Amino acid sequence: METAQHQDQTAPGASAAFARYVLCGGGVGLTAGFAVAALASWIPWALANALVSVVSTLLATELHARFTFGAGGRATWRQHAQSAGSAAAAYVVTCAAMFALQQLVASPGAVLEQVVYLSASALAGVARFAVLRLVVFARNRSRAAAPLGTARPVHTSVARASLPADPATLCRAA
Repeated sequence: METAQHQDQTAPGASAAFARYVLCGGGVGLTAGFAVAALASWIPWALANALVSVVSTLLATELHARFTFGAGGRATWRQHAQSAGSAAAAYVVTCAAMFALQQLVASPGAVLEQVVYLSASALAGVARFAVLRLVVFARNRSRAAAPLGTARPVHTSVARASLPADPATLCRAA
């Protein structure tokens, strides 16, 4: 009971969640940008981006579960999987941006590459915020946001619960 009350108090509103998202995601994103640049000097850029994307997504999902969206604990495997989907889309966006840069500029410098990469990451990050808030962590937020003792609509779940699971159960009951 205390945990539920604690979650109710820590579930942030949209603007507070976005500020926390920018802090956590931005910090991880900036670190990832430098990590990609460093790794790309040893391995192909796309592979470096893929490796850094996996590690940074795992780290950011944990931070978002614990801090950004007030879930109150570690991220579940389901949340990691859902977050990975949005990260895959962000990976495509950053790869496309870097590919476009390579097509438009023969030998871009490191600063231009960082500007393009971080700009693409920021654009993808805004979209990821919406997905994480509305899909990945929505269940935790909606449960935590309702005050204790608040009546919740039951809808059809009661009707389904009263029906037998299969026809064989119906036959045994008769």
